[in-house]
Amino acid sequence: MDALKIIARIHSEFPTKFGIPRQSGLVPALRARIVFEPEYRNAEALRGIEAFSHLWLIWDFSEAHQEQWSPTVRPPRLGGNRRMGVFATRSPFRPNPIGLSCVELIEADFNPKNPTLLVGGADLMDGTPIYDIKPYLLTTDCHPEASKGFTQEHEDYQLEVEIPEQIIKKLPAEKVAKLREVLAQDPRPAYHHDETRVYGFLFDGYEVSFSVSERIAVVKGIKRAFKGKRY
Repeated sequence: MDALKIIARIHSEFPTKFGIPRQSGLVPALRARIVFEPEYRNAEALRGIEAFSHLWLIWDFSEAHQEQWSPTVRPPRLGGNRRMGVFATRSPFRPNPIGLSCVELIEADFNPKNPTLLVGGADLMDGTPIYDIKPYLLTTDCHPEASKGFTQEHEDYQLEVEIPEQIIKKLPAEKVAKLREVLAQDPRPAYHHDETRVYGFLFDGYEVSFSVSERIAVVKGIKRAFKGKRY
């Protein structure tokens, strides 16, 4: 079988892994742009895609490649203390590090020289390679009767988020709303419980620091990390 080909890369608001929602769709307000590799910059390949509201992205866990695999992993939402079979989880540490995400199609740009897709709710790091794009079909891809397995134990878990007024003033209103949603998902490793620890991550051109106490995330500081948008 021929090797998988990278057809595109996604440009998102997360230049590093820390802070990325653990699943797609958890923060619908997030925006990312899919830019095709030169060989696949053909608007004809996107003909008809605008008729779909959501897409499946098949992508490479490029920051999780390993030479050996383990049959069990420690899902973060179980506190890192319980093991589950790798094929019963969404862990990036798999025999083949392939990810699957459902995203909202916001806009399809049919520029003949550089067609792109703007999507919402992606859980991918900036620059992540994409292997394929497929339409999401409501009639066959949605199963309301599906059981949730061990994920049901923590599906309602979220943090309250506090951002001091002097910090809010440093951000445009739409970024404040998105940051609140990102922090509410609790980006910390699940086994971290040190309430004195300050965490930091890069988000949409800013360096954000925060701490968590009694399920409340408090933003400690925000400063510019670089100029301009990354997508």
